[in-house]
Amino acid sequence: MNPASDRIERKILLKAPRSHVWRVLANAEAFGQWFGVALEGKRFVAGEWTQGQITYPGYEHLLWNVLVERVEPERVFSFRWHPYAVEPDVDYSQEPTTLVKFELQDMDEGTLLTVVESGFDHIPQSRRLKAFRMDSRGWDEQMSNIEEFLKVSEKAREHQGE
Repeated sequence: MNPASDRIERKILLKAPRSHVWRVLANAEAFGQWFGVALEGKRFVAGEWTQGQITYPGYEHLLWNVLVERVEPERVFSFRWHPYAVEPDVDYSQEPTTLVKFELQDMDEGTLLTVVESGFDHIPQSRRLKAFRMDSRGWDEQMSNIEEFLKVSEKAREHQGE
C-alpha cells in the first residue's frame, strides 16, 4: 500500500466551536446542505446506510449512498462509499469502498477538522486514478463548503441573538 496513492487528507481550521462543527457534520440534513445532497428527514446512524439525491450541478442524476461506520459525538464521524461512482449504468456494489473519516480537535482559534479518505489502492485499477483525482478535488471544494456554511450559520445565530 502506498500512502501517497491510497489516501487523501485535508485539514482546515474552522472558526467555530467544536459543538457547531459537529452539528453540521453529524446532522444529516445540515451535512446535506453544505455537501450537496438532499438528506431531509435522514439521520446518520452507525451501521446503517444513508441515501439521498445529489444536488450538485451536473450530478443530480446520482444517488449518494454511504454506510455510516462511526458516530462518536464531537470527535469522529465516518462512512464508507464508492468513490467517484458517477456512471449511472455501472453497478459499483461489488467494488471495495473507501473510508471517509472526519475528526475534530479543539484549537485556540476554533476547531481543526481533518478529513481522510483511504482505501484507494483497493479500487479497480481501471478507475482508481480518476477516482483519486476527482475525490481529491472534491475534498478541496467540500472544505470550503463547510467553512462557508459555518460562517453563514454563525451569522444567522448571531442575528437571532443566540
